Amino acid sequence: MQIVTRFAPSPTGLLHIGHAYSAWFAGREAERNGGHFLLRIEDIDRTRAKPEFEAAILQDLAWLGLHWQQPVRRQSDHFDFYRELVHVLEEGGVAFPCFQTRRSIAALVDGDLNAPNGPDGPVFFSPDKTMPPAEANRRIEAGETYAIRLDARKAARLVGDLTFTDRARGTLPVDPLAGGDIVLARKDAPVSYHLAVVADDALQGVSLVTRGEDLLPACHVQRVLQVLLGLPEPDYHHHRLILDAQGRRFAKRDRGATVRDWRESGRSLDALRRELGWE
Repeated sequence: MQIVTRFAPSPTGLLHIGHAYSAWFAGREAERNGGHFLLRIEDIDRTRAKPEFEAAILQDLAWLGLHWQQPVRRQSDHFDFYRELVHVLEEGGVAFPCFQTRRSIAALVDGDLNAPNGPDGPVFFSPDKTMPPAEANRRIEAGETYAIRLDARKAARLVGDLTFTDRARGTLPVDPLAGGDIVLARKDAPVSYHLAVVADDALQGVSLVTRGEDLLPACHVQRVLQVLLGLPEPDYHHHRLILDAQGRRFAKRDRGATVRDWRESGRSLDALRRELGWE
């Protein structure tokens, strides 16, 4: 089977050199296998996504020597597609409206001394899943703020035992409760990261998901969504993280560590490859 990989940045800031490593990694895996390398712009956060950042991403990736298949998929162009998937999960009885606020969630989580952390922070199981539908509809019609969440315990019963395959780590078991009742959509945002990612990977035929090892915990949530929606299971390869001199992950807010800073300072592409230990 032909390998299809992707690099999927969010245009909420400039690419840092850790992104360069991740983009090169995805491109190389496709090239090694005679496959295709895709670029996807994950701009579902309309308050932070900016056209100027998307333009900068395209410029930086071209400077890095990467070539991707056209067209580029932009998630903001496909909100109706994601809404339909949320509706499918609601109709399947595994998604529900949750009216808990950040403050009330923090109080519930803080009261549980054994609450673990998931891919999106402290694991939270909402009491609102038992709310009568008539009451939930009344509150929605009244204009209350809410989110659509996954009923993780019900989903776990439906999907049964699952695994995922990481090319660097082998076959690993899935914990379907690892993320708790994750957000699928909000009143002001039609889709969350996890749902959009699994939907787009399936639609675009991505067969190998490459990304940093910090996103390994996301596999638990995403494998559950794949099974619930009848989507194909890709392979994964979580690569090492690029760290700064203090051993911290690079972030978009790190000044002086972006690809733009590197190229505008006159340093070469080969020098960046050496800096990252890229062969």
